[in-house]
Amino acid sequence: MYRNLSPGALGIHADLKESVRLAKLGGFEGVDLDPWEVAGLVRERSADYVKDLLGELKVGGIGLPVDWKGDEKAYREGLRRLRDALGPLKEVGCDRAYTWVPSWSDDRPFRENFRWHIERLGPIAEVLGEFGFRLGLEFLGTRTLRVGKRYPFLHTMDGMLALCAMVGENVGLLLDSWHWYTSYGTVYEIEELEGEQVVYVHINDAPREVPVDEQVDNVRCLPGETGVIDLVGFLKALRKIGYEGPVTPEPFSEKLESMAPEEAVKLVGGMLEGIWI
Repeated sequence: MYRNLSPGALGIHADLKESVRLAKLGGFEGVDLDPWEVAGLVRERSADYVKDLLGELKVGGIGLPVDWKGDEKAYREGLRRLRDALGPLKEVGCDRAYTWVPSWSDDRPFRENFRWHIERLGPIAEVLGEFGFRLGLEFLGTRTLRVGKRYPFLHTMDGMLALCAMVGENVGLLLDSWHWYTSYGTVYEIEELEGEQVVYVHINDAPREVPVDEQVDNVRCLPGETGVIDLVGFLKALRKIGYEGPVTPEPFSEKLESMAPEEAVKLVGGMLEGIWI
């Protein structure tokens, strides 16, 4: 495992050069890439140019650059363009993409929605597989996200694993400590996984004195800030199963909003280092 920076997950807008600078400043070992920026740099300059920018930093992953939740036209166009990015990205060592799966639908009952997700994500996984990429799917465990929605959908690890198995052999979990916690996940459930079933990891903490079912998705804490989520147990379990990928803070913390990017990455990097095992 390695400590990975996704500037966007901290509310920071940065190009590759700035992302690399911030990652090093915060003591991170890897950094996420913007797929279209990096693909453009590889074509305009070279893969070696991007690798030189990265230096010793590992590549974390990319947010899936396909609007698969949108209308059919947007989906087809995104799927068509996907290959344009994957070749250059593969040249610089990127092999992980990730996306989140809504835990509700106002339009499709559960079974219909399950089939729809296979139909949308299956072709994407197939294209990713052609370039040696794996796809991580994130389940959203937070109960308050489903309140008032017509049809609940997958919101547990086991449920998402079932979808992963149907979508493709190169598909696994984006495991977020927040959603693991709010879905009442346990360390033992993680220990029952194979390392390859986890593609990407988000890490964060939760506010104190808020019942699990009342936690609000975009009100989180820095890794290790409160100790509400057993992050040491979470990380130990991931290490035990042989997970070797990025661990990326995604705290949605108000503390970071008023900070300069340099201050924010130093704070988050230090908090993550404090619980690292």
